[in-house]
Amino acid sequence: MSSDETPNLPAARNTRDAVREKAQRVRAQQSRARLMRRLIIGTVAVVAVGSIGAAVAFAVGSSISKPMMDPSGMIDDGVTVNDITLASGDAAATSPDAVPTPSEAAATPTPKTTETAVDPTEIHIYVDYLSAGASEFEKANARQLAGWIKEGAVTVTYHPIALLTASSNGTKYSLRAASAAACVVTYSPDQFFDFNHELLTDQPEIDSDGRSDEDLANLAVAVGAENVKKVRSCIEDQDFVGWAKDATARALEGPLPGSKDLKLTNEALIIVGGEAYVGALDDPAEFSQFVLTTASDQYYGATEPTPTPTPPATPVPTESPES
Repeated sequence: MSSDETPNLPAARNTRDAVREKAQRVRAQQSRARLMRRLIIGTVAVVAVGSIGAAVAFAVGSSISKPMMDPSGMIDDGVTVNDITLASGDAAATSPDAVPTPSEAAATPTPKTTETAVDPTEIHIYVDYLSAGASEFEKANARQLAGWIKEGAVTVTYHPIALLTASSNGTKYSLRAASAAACVVTYSPDQFFDFNHELLTDQPEIDSDGRSDEDLANLAVAVGAENVKKVRSCIEDQDFVGWAKDATARALEGPLPGSKDLKLTNEALIIVGGEAYVGALDDPAEFSQFVLTTASDQYYGATEPTPTPTPPATPVPTESPES
């Protein structure tokens, strides 16, 4: 006797319920998965936005807390040296007594001129501390300039610039050295000339890394810088790098101080009385002659001819009324 019942198979209703239940479980799992993805994406987004916001806030805060600084003790981006003491053993230094000073040459009396007060001749020296030409000039003329300054014959103004910033393996030595010089001017001005002299006479090779900021600070201390903590902090924090960039740009645009229309054309430019020196940088005699000639021209251009007295009129004889 056969039967239509098949006890080994589930009833249709049970099967549908099982499928529905499984589908619900899958949908529930998918829903949980979607929810988790949303939570993860949302969390990542919040973290990312927060990180960006923090970075922006830090950058803005840094720019506000440390604005671009300008050095003090400078006029027209230059420092005028008034008092110099050089060691007697400096090589290639010329004695200031070997040639007459610009004021002596300019004040030589000439006929038919009235003597006037002789103003010091203005000398402006633009130096990139990686420039071989600037180094040659300093070695050859430092003692000569020192003598003239002490006698009041000239005023010498140094202008740190940074034209060779790309010539130091990416360390931007020219820029950092110019900034360091400005730090010394600001916090220890009496030691600027010695610092400047050492930077130029003990100069790193071009296309080398140059001195580190710590080395520059140590050099400032070695030449006797005062306010050591401020000088060191200023140099190592590169406080005046922005100023050095802008000062170089201003010099390239011109006109340069003491001249009518000159612009910075090279990394070792010397201007005397408004005229650019184009002679040999390592020849102190040639430079001395240029300074003396310029000083004389300025002096004679400032003199006035002595008025020539008019002789009295000769009386004309008149006839006597009796004759």
